[in-house]
Amino acid sequence: MYMVILHLSLKTLNSLDLSGNSFASLEAPLPNSTSALSSLDLHSNKLQGEVPNWIFSLKSLNSLDLSGNSLASLEAPLPNSTSALSSLDLHSNKLQGEVPNWIFSLKSLNSLDLSGNSLASLEAPLPNSTSALSSLNFHSNKLQSHLTYLDLSGNQIQGQIPNWIWIFDSLQELNLSCNSLESLEAPLLNSSYVLSSIDLHSNQLQGHFPLFLSSSYLDYSRNNFSSSIPTDIGDFISGSYLSLSSNNFHGAIPKSICNTRGNVLDLSNNSLSGNIPQCLTQSLSHVVIDLRRNNLSGTIPDNFLKGCNLQTLDLSNNQIQGKFPKSLVNCSKLEVSNIGNNNIADTFPCFLMSLTTLRVLVLRTNKFYGSIGCPKTNGTWPVLQIIDLAHNNFSGDMPGRLSLTWQAMVSNKDDSPTNLGFSSGFSSGFSSNHRCKNNPTLRECYSYGGETYNRETYIRETYIDFYYRDTITTIIKGLELDVVKILTIFTLIDYSSNKFNGSIPEEIGELKSLHVLNLSGNAFTGKIPSSFGKMRQLESLDLSKNHLSGQIPPEFANLNFLSHLNVSYNQLTGRIPTNTQFSTFPSTSFEGNKGLWGPPLTSDVVLPPPILNGSSSDPNSGDEIDWDVICVEIGFTCGFGIVIGSLLFCKRWRKWYYRAMCSFLFKIFPQLEQRFGNHRRHVYVNTRR
Repeated sequence: MYMVILHLSLKTLNSLDLSGNSFASLEAPLPNSTSALSSLDLHSNKLQGEVPNWIFSLKSLNSLDLSGNSLASLEAPLPNSTSALSSLDLHSNKLQGEVPNWIFSLKSLNSLDLSGNSLASLEAPLPNSTSALSSLNFHSNKLQSHLTYLDLSGNQIQGQIPNWIWIFDSLQELNLSCNSLESLEAPLLNSSYVLSSIDLHSNQLQGHFPLFLSSSYLDYSRNNFSSSIPTDIGDFISGSYLSLSSNNFHGAIPKSICNTRGNVLDLSNNSLSGNIPQCLTQSLSHVVIDLRRNNLSGTIPDNFLKGCNLQTLDLSNNQIQGKFPKSLVNCSKLEVSNIGNNNIADTFPCFLMSLTTLRVLVLRTNKFYGSIGCPKTNGTWPVLQIIDLAHNNFSGDMPGRLSLTWQAMVSNKDDSPTNLGFSSGFSSGFSSNHRCKNNPTLRECYSYGGETYNRETYIRETYIDFYYRDTITTIIKGLELDVVKILTIFTLIDYSSNKFNGSIPEEIGELKSLHVLNLSGNAFTGKIPSSFGKMRQLESLDLSKNHLSGQIPPEFANLNFLSHLNVSYNQLTGRIPTNTQFSTFPSTSFEGNKGLWGPPLTSDVVLPPPILNGSSSDPNSGDEIDWDVICVEIGFTCGFGIVIGSLLFCKRWRKWYYRAMCSFLFKIFPQLEQRFGNHRRHVYVNTRR
């Protein structure tokens, strides 16, 4: 057993390695001694007792290795002492009790290794303390933490999620979303780890799916996973919410995923192929099934069971064929049915009329055909807010009375806008209400069920809320848009690019809460209903590429919110209404109508449309009188008549006019004075006689 005596008077000594000896203690340096020592290595000795505080006063020392000894505690630095220490290694000692808070106030310290000790807890940092620590190792201690909620989201954390994060036995919620993490290290001994909520969305995680984590809420969306979904995923994950969306998962959907029995299953925006598992549509627990934007083929299993709790079924943007499943009517709580952009060939699903909960029906870009009238059905859609039938082969008349049963579009109530989707909760054994009061924008503090809840009262004690937002892709104001948060007050009808004919029903004008109406690319005839002027909430109207005739109704001047209008390529006639709203629309909104005139197609000073066979091309054009043009013509005619009449019937006016004109011309052209001057005088002489 020996004592280490540091001779710090050796001013040129920079590095000292005394590791692997039997030194038992450290003696303090002599007063007022100075040293240039920057690195001291005493690992694997027999040092005992406290780490002395004077060691933190060595102004040049930046690396200290005391690992592999029997040190039991850390002595606090002397008051007002400064330290340049950047690396401190105390692993494999016998440190006990709390990790002292002053250690986080060493401003130069960026690496601290306290692994392999018997530390039991962390002392709270000192007020206003700052730390430069970039590496902190507490591995193999006896830390007992009451940490239940860890949120490091929205930072710039990179690299690997370390396995030491799983040492917190009481951890219930982990949120590392919106960082740049690339990999996930498994817990020690390859054990599984169960939390109530794991949110890792919007990172750069890649490789194989981590089966060692299980949670009631598991969100791996918006990462770079590129493997197939494990065939036994359902044996490891049985939570209420599972989202693997917006990755690069490929291959078939494994049948074991039906064992998850969760509320929300979101596999959208991947490269999954093959058929939809039969067991998935037989589930009674799933509330949301979102498989949109994959490469799925085959048919939709027609085996939805009675008692089905499904609220959202989104199979859009795949390669699914066959017919629309009639058993879907067994899902009496269905709110959203989106099978757009597939190859389904069937007639209009009139059987869905019995579902009074249906809010969104999207059938666009398929091979549907026939009429959309449902004469044998007594049901209505009182809360329907979006119906998109665009790009199919529907034909026949457009039923007007049917639309009057869509109360969500007819009513003109100013209801509070809520987001359409699904919200639920699961027990976690502690309250999340305090987080919502401090930060009401947190995910847990919202409800999306088509109903309005007060944020603070809806957040329940011992519950964590999770959410799913319904999304549709549609054409709004001439642009293809993804509507991510569907407000319950947003309404849309899109029947474009079909084979509908006949006249547009006047009843459509009763949809006073309608925001978007698209009837373009059909074979509608007759006039534009004047009742459209009642739709005061209308923002987008597209009637282009039909066979509509007559005038644009002057009632359109009442549509103050209309920001997109397209009536091009019809057979419309007459003057375009002149109001502030119409002056903002481009000429392309009206082109292809030979009988239309007025701004922005033509100037205001042009004459009325041409007369064909002695009459106007429009039978009602006789009622149109442009007083601005008539007043100009009358004024010109009267002025011209007064001047000519004065010259013809007043001799004095003729003489004055002749002299004035000659004087004016001779001033401009002097050569005329020389040539015709004498002749002019003779004329005057003869005139006097």
